Amino acid sequence: MEEELKCPVCGSLFREPIILPCSHNVCLPCARTIAVQTPEREPHLPALLQPRAAGAAGPGGAEAGGGGGGEHADKLSLHSESDSGYGSYTPSLKSPNGVRVLPLGPAPAGSSSSSSSSAGPNSSLTCPQCHRSASLDPRGLRGFPRNRLLEAIVQRYQQGRAAAKCQLCDRSPPEAAAVACEQCEVLYCAACQLKCHPARGPFAKHRLLPPPSLPGGPAKAAAPAAGGAPRKLPTCADHELENYSMYCVSCAAPVCYQCLEEGKHGQHEVKALGAMWKQHKTQLSQALNGVSDKAKEAKEFLVQLKNILQQIQENGLDYEACLVAQCDALVDALTRQKAKLLTKVTKEREHKLKVVWDQINHCTLKLRQSTGLMEYCLEVIKENDPSGFLQISDALIKRVQVSQEQWVKGALEPKVSAEFDLTLDSEPLLQSIHQLDFIQMKCRVPITVPPVPLLQLEKCCTRNNSVTLAWRMPPFTHNPVEGYILELDDGDGGQFREVYVGKETLCTIDGLHFNSTYNARVKAFNSSGVGPYSKTVVLQTSDVAWFTFDPSSAHRDIVLSNDNQTATCSSYDDRVVLGTAAFSKGVHYWELHVDRYDNHPDPAFGIARINVVKDMMLGKDDKAWAMYVDNNRSWFMHCNSHTSRTEGGVSKGATVGVLLDLNKHNLTFYINGQQQGPPAFENVEGVFMPALSLNRNVQVTLHTGLEVPQSVRQPKLPSN
Repeated sequence: MEEELKCPVCGSLFREPIILPCSHNVCLPCARTIAVQTPEREPHLPALLQPRAAGAAGPGGAEAGGGGGGEHADKLSLHSESDSGYGSYTPSLKSPNGVRVLPLGPAPAGSSSSSSSSAGPNSSLTCPQCHRSASLDPRGLRGFPRNRLLEAIVQRYQQGRAAAKCQLCDRSPPEAAAVACEQCEVLYCAACQLKCHPARGPFAKHRLLPPPSLPGGPAKAAAPAAGGAPRKLPTCADHELENYSMYCVSCAAPVCYQCLEEGKHGQHEVKALGAMWKQHKTQLSQALNGVSDKAKEAKEFLVQLKNILQQIQENGLDYEACLVAQCDALVDALTRQKAKLLTKVTKEREHKLKVVWDQINHCTLKLRQSTGLMEYCLEVIKENDPSGFLQISDALIKRVQVSQEQWVKGALEPKVSAEFDLTLDSEPLLQSIHQLDFIQMKCRVPITVPPVPLLQLEKCCTRNNSVTLAWRMPPFTHNPVEGYILELDDGDGGQFREVYVGKETLCTIDGLHFNSTYNARVKAFNSSGVGPYSKTVVLQTSDVAWFTFDPSSAHRDIVLSNDNQTATCSSYDDRVVLGTAAFSKGVHYWELHVDRYDNHPDPAFGIARINVVKDMMLGKDDKAWAMYVDNNRSWFMHCNSHTSRTEGGVSKGATVGVLLDLNKHNLTFYINGQQQGPPAFENVEGVFMPALSLNRNVQVTLHTGLEVPQSVRQPKLPSN
């Protein structure tokens, strides 16, 4: 309540409060301070005292208002009603509650204190709360009614606050009371309450209330002695000898008898003062009941908010503990996996070390035996006895030949490499860690299924037998999306199947059929369900294949150049390299041009599975189908089985063509545009990749994207 009893200008309790026309209250001394006189503009005024243009701010921050007072406030000082001169300009100040006020200028000589108690007829007063201006009549500030009711409440409040002192304090003066015991009817300060009235034993059931000086304090403790003097009845502001007896409904103000007979209220509707008093009291009580209900709801709401604060603290601690436990579990799982991976690396290292040590021991033993034999042979050669030499020479020659044969091809090559064929792919895990987040929180707005995704046709494309699709959600989509489902048919008008499920909006599908038409569609999903399908997009794969040699799957001795289209080898042994395309349907043709051919090697051309052995000639295992050829003839080979020897070989500048017909499931070879023998292999089914094996004596260049030969010359007949 104390805030209601403070003046908005000075910030202190009201002193002689008056009621402004806007129904706000202000102290009478403060009203004298903020009253502004607005004299007429005179042409002989100095330039510095000329008023500003209309619309300049008046005192208190308000714009020019009633009576024209705000229009000239920037250049004029304040004065009493008897001050007819102009003072110097005084800067504005601020009251404790932030209201801008202008201090009262010094009164001119000869003016009395009584004459300065009210402003002159040309003065105006701006409300410090609503900034509405009101012109003063000839009575000045006495024309505003005195709020005697507010004055009486302030007086009672001051008396109650002065009386609310601790009744058990030994100090002088006593401390201010903190609580009042309803049963003991004693006021206690905080120290005395802990010492004399603890909340235990017989005092545990006592009810402690705020002291009478605080809001909510007991009324009986706050009633001070009023001195026995009855309150003086208020008199009419216009007729000081008359008491208020009636209430003017039109002006909403109490009036006296003479106001009705002689004053301006003669033609207004009036009612009995007592009846209107009771009526307004009833209305105020009813309004207070509504405010009281709202205040009760506000208190309950505050209790609810405080409970929410406590729950937030508790839930926050619980979630922090849960998060720490989950992250610790992830760290433990990663630690265990790290131990497993380290074990694999250790085993691989020990295996390589064992193989190398075995090879070292074996080679050392053979070297020692060979060295001993050589030394013995040298000593035998030194002898000059022919008969003795011939007795042992045959056996010795055979021993040397056998020793030489022990150093077979590959015996002086390491069986294992120093490189570890172990690659840890941590990128998906890193992406998962970066995407680690809380799932969709509870939402006040009901979540529905996502809308239809929009396919971005400008980003959808095909390359060889791969297709790339892109999509996005419509703008201003408020429903959350947890992921997408991409579906593709079989390229032959069959049923759709899921090919991708995830959060990305761009997807590439490899390994499709060449010269095929695929239909694709996408839909989104969240916790509420799966949304509708997008429009279907039609994608056509390439008619012919464009590909290169694949450096990622080639043997490490293979050397690629010319944008991975030219291949050679750094080893004298045959090594395998594959193409980047995979075929499972259709007819495909590619050529290999022999750029270099030295010392009559045996390069092999053909097709293979992805897991073909890459450190020996193509076709020696069951994962490859090939034709190997020298400078005179060729053979077909699969599972190390040689068939269909055909005359005619290759040399520098020759071209070898490979025709893979997966519609007829056969494989055919060409040399310089002429079919080499019959179709090499029948009943080939599955997924195949172009393949080649060669050594350092050969260099070939790959040519792809070629049309299938429509007419070929008669094939060479295989030799018997």
